[in-house]
Order: sequence, then C-alpha cells, then structure tokens
Amino acid sequence: MTRRSKGVRKSSRRRRAKPRSNVWNVTTILQFVALPEADQDILLALPEALSLMKEKHLSASAAARATRISRSVLIHRGRSGLKKLKNGRYVAKPNDHLFRPVIVVSDNGPVEVAIRNFREASLAGKHSSAVERYLETGDHSALRRLPRNYIIDAEGNRVALLTDLDELDRLGYRGELTFETLYLRSR
Repeated sequence: MTRRSKGVRKSSRRRRAKPRSNVWNVTTILQFVALPEADQDILLALPEALSLMKEKHLSASAAARATRISRSVLIHRGRSGLKKLKNGRYVAKPNDHLFRPVIVVSDNGPVEVAIRNFREASLAGKHSSAVERYLETGDHSALRRLPRNYIIDAEGNRVALLTDLDELDRLGYRGELTFETLYLRSR
C-alpha cells in the first residue's frame, strides 16, 4: 500500500472558468445601442421567437428558424421565457423577462424605453395602438380602457403614458406621432 503525501491533492473535477461579464444583461437603451449589431439582432429576435411560439404554436426549432437565430441561442438566451416539458420540448411561458426596446408616447412625445417584462411590453403596445386609433378616428375609448397610465422600465422606473387628449392632438398636428414613430425598428 502506497502512502500519499499530505501536499496538494489534484481534484478530479474540472475547474470552472471565471464568469465573463454578462453582455446580455441589458437594462438601458444606451447599453443596447453599444452592443454589436449581431448581438442587437439576437436581442430583438428572442422576444419575436417566443411570440411566434405562443401565437402560432411553433416549436422552438421552427421559431428560431423563422427569426434567423439558432435553436441553441433561443434556448440559452431566452431561458426566462421558456419551459421544458417532460417530453423534452420547449414551450413559451405566458410571461418572460427578456429585453425589449419599445417606443411609448409620454409627456415629452415619443420616447424609446427599455423593458424587461412581457406584460409591460404588452401594455406599451396597447397604448401605442390606442393612440394610433385615437389619432385616426377620434375614438378615445381604448385609451380609457388601459389598466394604468404608466409602464415600468427595465431599471424599475415609472414611465408615464400620455393619455391627455389635448396633448395627443397637439403632438399629432405637429407630426410627431405617426405610425412609423409609434413602432420601433424591426430587424
């Protein structure tokens, strides 16, 4: 029987590399704009892929293909919005915490805001749709039906949504509120 010295023992486990800074933890528009264009495209594609999975009941592979990202990127980077079933398939959760840059109409006109919550992005979309409907038809009922007049951005700050009809009219007459300004760039 051989004896081991009481020196340093080699571990049979692999050592983990130091964690890299997380470029995917984007909370502001400035951080988003500072990313390379390829990373921006991936960040914009993730919520789009989850939306396709929810609305059209696509598989993770089909949704990734439709948004031009790989399935592994979708699963790894979109983990907060996915649930793995017992059969190994992935389905989209009702809510996720993925980064989404959106444009909302606030007191200062159209403002680009970073959001990390599906529900907040949905509220921002409903508001933009209601503003567009009001400007086109004069019907303000959709603005009145909104559950609240603010959204919470990625940093936890409240961003007021403009619901004052006189101010919306003023911005609309100046040409600051058009269909193109209410909806953010697409990929």
